[in-house]
Amino acid sequence: MLSKLLQNKFKILGAIGIVLCFALVRLFEYTLFYDPFLNYFKNDFNNSPYPIVETGKLFFGLFFRYFLNSALSLILIYILFQNRDMLKFSAILYVLFLIVLLGMFFVVLEFFPNAGWLLFYVRRFIIQPLLVLLFIPGFYYQLQNSKK
Repeated sequence: MLSKLLQNKFKILGAIGIVLCFALVRLFEYTLFYDPFLNYFKNDFNNSPYPIVETGKLFFGLFFRYFLNSALSLILIYILFQNRDMLKFSAILYVLFLIVLLGMFFVVLEFFPNAGWLLFYVRRFIIQPLLVLLFIPGFYYQLQNSKK
């Protein structure tokens, strides 16, 4: 077991470094990104109207955060699996999810003023690196099945 840990020390250190970068993105979210929903969702938002937003700034703030999280996620996937096909597949999925999630976010924001929970969860997938938590076990399972 110890020899396996030593053999994979660069993977482990790289993964820890990426997780720390995720933490830094979260730590500096108020200074790096324009997002009036950070405070909105900390309060009782069920009966509150959406905050007034500058749509362009919000779009670029969400896009920038998604881009940072996606880049870190892709680096983590490559560090763990060192497989370019998985990396390409993941990158394509991240682009598709970006289009779908940002589209859903702005549709809910514009046309569903009472759908606070829906907006909360769509935004959660945009601003948090949740997809990598789905991709890593899926790729690991795929690799284990392909070895059999």
